[in-house]
Amino acid sequence: MRYRVLGKTGIEVSTHCLGTMMFGAVGNADHEDSARIIHAALDAGINFVDTADMYSAGECEEIVGKALKGRRDDVVLATKVHFPLGEGRNRSGNSRRWIVRAVEDSLRRLDTDWIDLYQVHRPDHRTDLEETLSVLSDLVRAGKIRAFGCSTFPAEDLVEAHHVAERRGLMRMRTEQPPYSLLARGIERSVLPTAQRLGLGVLTWSPLASGFLSGAQRAGRPVDLTTGRAKLTPHRFDPALPDNAAKFAAVEQLVALAEDIGCTLPELAVAFPLVHPAVTSVIIGPRTMDQLDSLLKGADLVLDDEALDRIDAIVPPGTDLYRADGVWQPPALTDAALRRRPSHERAAAG
Repeated sequence: MRYRVLGKTGIEVSTHCLGTMMFGAVGNADHEDSARIIHAALDAGINFVDTADMYSAGECEEIVGKALKGRRDDVVLATKVHFPLGEGRNRSGNSRRWIVRAVEDSLRRLDTDWIDLYQVHRPDHRTDLEETLSVLSDLVRAGKIRAFGCSTFPAEDLVEAHHVAERRGLMRMRTEQPPYSLLARGIERSVLPTAQRLGLGVLTWSPLASGFLSGAQRAGRPVDLTTGRAKLTPHRFDPALPDNAAKFAAVEQLVALAEDIGCTLPELAVAFPLVHPAVTSVIIGPRTMDQLDSLLKGADLVLDDEALDRIDAIVPPGTDLYRADGVWQPPALTDAALRRRPSHERAAAG
């Protein structure tokens, strides 16, 4: 296992980070088996574990907390806040009111006194960034978290957060967690260069493109939409949908490349994000021990220029063959009122 410093935090983390989204009701509901997988990852040299309060509605954090008993001091533990948890208003987002409540709940579920990296899971354009950075800075000073960052922020929000922190004398975001894979390279355009300029550590998620690069989905073969990631996001796997044709075609070429260099498709997929100089660690999210083993087999794989040139020819740099973040879109795209002048203004201008 290789290790890198996470941005400017001074914290050394493994280049493979154990993602835990599949532990709990959404994936592996067996707590003991999930704990065994976590222990195996730690034994293999992984010292970086990423979770979130919304994974299986808090159950995942409880599994992680139990599994880290006796090993907490050796683990860099990351979790996230933003998505709704529970019924009612004001139980989501990036406000001081919610974050103060959410961090205490995460500390309790994780059964720990501190969180090494506390991440804002998505932007919240209803909340002033100063409000969010202020409460996160206070949590660092209180010793509840060691550092904070964000996940799936566009480049312009990374820049704004940096400038707000400078203007207001607040602590800065230290990390960004974006989706990045052989099939989703859009962040190469601006997010990764911006992260480099700002000195952010980058931990990337979904290297297997939500399971599409597992090797199980191949052109011309039946697709089982009743299990695994295909069950959670069937629109990404259904071969009857035209948008998936490009993914299936790219996978066939990537399989051939993997065979030529003597590795599996998942090993190629996990090795790819680590090539980019902005990336610190790649998150792997196994549901079973076999999946963990298959992903760790390629931990030492380093791609040469010839392999990378072939990848560029299959999926050009900066290209997304699918929308990597299927959960969230900027309000400017989802709220028509933000991109249309009021009707009376349009009528007057006409």
